[in-house]
Amino acid sequence: MRWRTISAVLALAACADPVPAPPALSFDLGTYYAATEAEIRAQGGLRTEYAPTDAPFTKDDLARNFMRIALFDEYQTVNGHFVVGESPSNLRRYDRPVRVRVVNGASTPESDAQFNTAAVAQYTRRLARITGLDMRYANDGERANMVVFFLSRAEQPRMAQQLGRYVGAPPREVEAAFANTQVDVLCAAFSLSNERTPDSYDSSVILIKSEHSIAQRNACVMEEMAQALGLTNDSRAARPSIFNDDEEFAALTHHDELLLRILYDPRLHSGMPPNVVRPLLSTIINDIW
Repeated sequence: MRWRTISAVLALAACADPVPAPPALSFDLGTYYAATEAEIRAQGGLRTEYAPTDAPFTKDDLARNFMRIALFDEYQTVNGHFVVGESPSNLRRYDRPVRVRVVNGASTPESDAQFNTAAVAQYTRRLARITGLDMRYANDGERANMVVFFLSRAEQPRMAQQLGRYVGAPPREVEAAFANTQVDVLCAAFSLSNERTPDSYDSSVILIKSEHSIAQRNACVMEEMAQALGLTNDSRAARPSIFNDDEEFAALTHHDELLLRILYDPRLHSGMPPNVVRPLLSTIINDIW
């Protein structure tokens, strides 16, 4: 079974209907994920090199990959559920400060909770440096608008009903995904906007399954937080990149940092359609290369 992540973009919409709990499993999810991770590693996946010499890329590659990753949506909603189906989109990103917080499920051991929080806080600082965004970990008592949840399968349904405490009234699709993600979905990110500014994000919620190993949780942090900033799609042609479902790379690469720098370059702005973005890329890439 191929592992997957979800990154979706939705407008906020109230929903009061209850969401179903996931069905019981006949196997231990942590054991299953550990076995699958071992298989991927045996095939040479989950690499963590920043600039691997066996995966060179050109400026043209970078431009092509940016168009595919930032200007396409990977998922569509059908009958309240996410289904794979690429479609062109305008450029989307945050135009406001981003405040990040971690929510660990009650079953998370203290050592794991400390790792989760430290990993997210450290990566938040890195993303702020790369993008130039006003982005930092939220202070005590400060409202966050990017919340990273580490939840077990048993904890997901209850938290789905409580998401409104963090992002107002989340769409039903998000509640359903939090309550009952498929086993082969490792983690998921949902960036939310409003009807007045649909291409500018207000908030994000990220789900990372706490049954994962430390290494896989860290890989999910890197991919989902970056995708929540606006790199919403994956591409089989992108290499070396975490924005590729082949699971070859598990850590943000130099290629991926450049994608984020392009996304938040001041010459681009939220709402730009692909035909306006494309001719600007050559100059931007020459300047940051």
